[in-house]
Amino acid sequence: MALSKIDVANMVENEMPQANIANNINFRNIIINGDMSISQRTTSTSGVSTTGQFVLDRWKLNVDSMGAWTISQSTDVPTGQGFASSMKWDCTTADASPAADDNIQLQQRFEGQNLQYIKKGTSSAESTTLSFWVKSNKTGAYICELRDKDNSNRHINKSYTISSANTWEKKTITFAGDTTGTLTNDNSTSIDLNFWLAAGSTWTSGSLQTSWGSSTSANRAVGQVNLADSTSNEWYVTGVQLEVGETASDFEFLPFDYQLRSCQRYYYQTYDYGTASGTATYTGVPQRFTDNGSNFTSLQIFHPVPMRSTPSIVIFNPVTGGTASGTTDGNANRDMAAIQISQKYAHLHASDTNVNKSASIRCHITASAEL
Repeated sequence: MALSKIDVANMVENEMPQANIANNINFRNIIINGDMSISQRTTSTSGVSTTGQFVLDRWKLNVDSMGAWTISQSTDVPTGQGFASSMKWDCTTADASPAADDNIQLQQRFEGQNLQYIKKGTSSAESTTLSFWVKSNKTGAYICELRDKDNSNRHINKSYTISSANTWEKKTITFAGDTTGTLTNDNSTSIDLNFWLAAGSTWTSGSLQTSWGSSTSANRAVGQVNLADSTSNEWYVTGVQLEVGETASDFEFLPFDYQLRSCQRYYYQTYDYGTASGTATYTGVPQRFTDNGSNFTSLQIFHPVPMRSTPSIVIFNPVTGGTASGTTDGNANRDMAAIQISQKYAHLHASDTNVNKSASIRCHITASAEL
C-alpha cells in the first residue's frame, strides 16, 4: 500500500536524526582562523622571543622575556574531527625560573563593532563559550582569559587542565556575561582572548579572577604551568571557537577563500601565499609600472578587501629583499615610498633622476592593520 505524505513526514520526524539548531547558526564563531588554516606570512618562524609577532593569521604571539620558541603551522590534528592544521609551539630556549613580570600568551583581539550582540554592560549581557582542541606533553592547569580593553582592562579568567600527555583533548570553558562596561561600537580593540602558556609571580600570586572584575595583575594566571621550563615542551591548539551561549556547538568550518579574505582585512602581502616578507623573489609581484616621463613614477595598489583601518605599508625590493626600494628591469634600485594610503588603496611613489625614466619598476608590499 502506498504511503501518504503524512505517513512519510511522520517517519522522517520519528526515525531520522534531528539537526542541532545551534549548529545551523551561521557565523557564530567570533574567532577568525580558529582552525589554523590561514598563514599568509609563513608556515614557520623560529627564535620567537618578543611580543607582537604573527605567524598564523590573526593570532598574536606575546613572549615577554620567557625563552625562545619555534611557532609553526602543523599537520598534527585530532583524528576524525575535520581539521587539517594546528598551531604548534616548540620551546627551543628554556626559562625554568622566570622573573616576576615574565609571561607568554597567545592572543586574538576583537573589534567592538563585531561584539555588540553580546550586550556587554547591560542587564541582558550574554555568556560566551570557548571551545578548542589542545595537546601537550606538559600536563597541568592552563588559563584562558577575556580582557575588556574598553573598560580599564576588566577581565575574567578560567582554567582548564591538560590531563593526558601528548593526547588531543577537547576543552570547553563558559564565561559569564558582564553587566558592567559597554563596548565601543568601532573598529578598535574591545576584547582580547588570551591563552596563557607561562607566567611569573606578578600574574600568579593572587586568586584567579573567575568572575568579571577590575584589572588585578596577580589574579590573571593563578595556577598556570610553566610551558617554558624545558626544551622538550610542545603545545598544540586548533578548532578554537568563541560563541554566545552557555554550551559549545560543533566547530564552524568556513571555506578557505572566505577565511583568507577575513584575514586580509588585517594583513595582506603581494608575495605568494606563505612567502616570508623580505624574501628576494619576483614570485607573486603584481606591481609593475612605467615612469610617466616626469621625475617620479607612481602607482595605486588596491587592497584585495577594504582594510580595518589605514594600514602600515612596507615596500620590499624583489631582488635584494631590502625595504623602501623597488627595482627596474635592469635590477637598478629605485627609492620608493607610500605617499598616500587609505583603507582601500596605497599610492606608491618612486623617484630617481639617475635612472632611465622609461624603465619598468617592480616591488613587493605588505599592508598591516592588525589590532
